[in-house]
Amino acid sequence: MQYRTLGRTGVQVSTLALGAMNFGRIGNTTQEEATALVDAALEAGVNLIDTADAYSAGQSEEMVGRAIKGRRDDIVLATKAFLPMGDDRNNRGASRRWLVTELDNSLRRLGVDHVDLYQIHRWDPTTSDEETLSALTDLQRAGKIRYFGSSTYPAYRIVQAEWAARENRLSRYVTEQPSYSILQRGIERDVLPVTEQYGLGVLVWSPLASGWLSGSVRAGREVSTNRSAFMPQRFDLSLPGNQVRLDAVEQLARVADEAGLSLIQLALGFVTAHPGVTSALIGPRTMDHLTSQLAAADTTLSGDVLDAIDAIVAPGVDLAPEEKNDTPPALLDASLRRR
Repeated sequence: MQYRTLGRTGVQVSTLALGAMNFGRIGNTTQEEATALVDAALEAGVNLIDTADAYSAGQSEEMVGRAIKGRRDDIVLATKAFLPMGDDRNNRGASRRWLVTELDNSLRRLGVDHVDLYQIHRWDPTTSDEETLSALTDLQRAGKIRYFGSSTYPAYRIVQAEWAARENRLSRYVTEQPSYSILQRGIERDVLPVTEQYGLGVLVWSPLASGWLSGSVRAGREVSTNRSAFMPQRFDLSLPGNQVRLDAVEQLARVADEAGLSLIQLALGFVTAHPGVTSALIGPRTMDHLTSQLAAADTTLSGDVLDAIDAIVAPGVDLAPEEKNDTPPALLDASLRRR
């Protein structure tokens, strides 16, 4: 396992981090299975575990808490807030009212007195940066969080948050967690240059493109990734956009074969090769998934292999831009772009 410094914090984290989204109902993972995954990941040198309050409605946090009991100090523990946690309209977002309440809920579910990294799961257009950063700064000063970061923020919102922190003399985000894979390279145009400029650590999610780069989606085979069960349109090979992705996957598989690598090793080695990336979040459901992903822990791609990848999916290109989750609200809601 390799380790890198998390932004400007001085904290050393593994280049492969364990994402716990599949713990619980989302991945149909039991406590026993989740604990075994945590055990194996820690044994392999993983020291960062990332979860969120909304993963299986808090169940993931509870399962992570049970799995790390007795070894909390050996782990860089990260969680998130923003997504709805119930029907009440205020049980979501990035307001002081909600963050103060929900952090206590997360600490209770995790069974800990602090988290190392508390992240805002999505940018909240209804809440000012000052409101959010002020609440996070107070929670940091109270000792409940060590650092805080953003997740899936557009580049201009990262810049705005940095400006707001300086203008109001508040603590700054120290990390960003964007989606990044060979098939989704759009952040190379804007987000990664910004995070490098401001010294933010970058924890990338979906480095296997929701299973497209796991080997579960290949020409002439039935799609076998778990995501296809609740996101069928993303894997409907009759759609032109998905056919483009499939063509890219087949070409990438040939590149991996020629390099003596699995497709998973190629995919994870690609994202961790970028100098702006700190860690890639892997989200296994089974021990077989984890073993195949940990095999990429020391993968280093040659310049020739990286050039071959660029020839298949050009730098800065998203093959599925509609899945990025950082589209400005005015592009989704016509009322916000018309007088």
